[in-house]
Amino acid sequence: MRKKDDEKVRSIKEAVIKLILQEGFHGTSVSKIAKMAGVSPATVYIYFENKDVMLHDIYIEYSEEIYAYLLDSIDRKMEGQKQIEILIRSYYSYILDNKEIFSFVEQFSNCPSLGGKCTGKRGICNIYSLVEEMKVQNIIKDYREDNILAIMFQPVKAIAVDNRKTKAQKEELLEEMINIIQYAILR
Repeated sequence: MRKKDDEKVRSIKEAVIKLILQEGFHGTSVSKIAKMAGVSPATVYIYFENKDVMLHDIYIEYSEEIYAYLLDSIDRKMEGQKQIEILIRSYYSYILDNKEIFSFVEQFSNCPSLGGKCTGKRGICNIYSLVEEMKVQNIIKDYREDNILAIMFQPVKAIAVDNRKTKAQKEELLEEMINIIQYAILR
């Protein structure tokens, strides 16, 4: 794709995320997206077949980005305790550094009519494989992968998105949560 085309697609994606967070899925139209992106509605249709395909594609791209970010943050040669800590800290950092993208992915994945259509995501499969590998290596307890991932990531998300806490309070909570999670899942 040419640089000009890349810039248009980036503008469209940014507009989608902003509008979805402001107006929700049903309040966001292609014409609003185009206007915010500074392109014509016809230009949006050059890159995306329709609104549903556009939302799906953007969701897949950014959810895969989150998983890739997590997996790129660790070295599988590290000891298990350090791998868990780095995964948790990376997830926390990603949420704080990419609030709008993270909120979009969360909103999309929690919408049954939209998120349920997304299958075949590689990133989550790679996260599950990492957990399975850690179980086989006797690093973590033999719990179901869904439970391990919930224990690792849900409390961290709750800390990161809590707007009532200061950065220092969140960091303190995160430190304690890392210890709790490690105690809960490490052998």
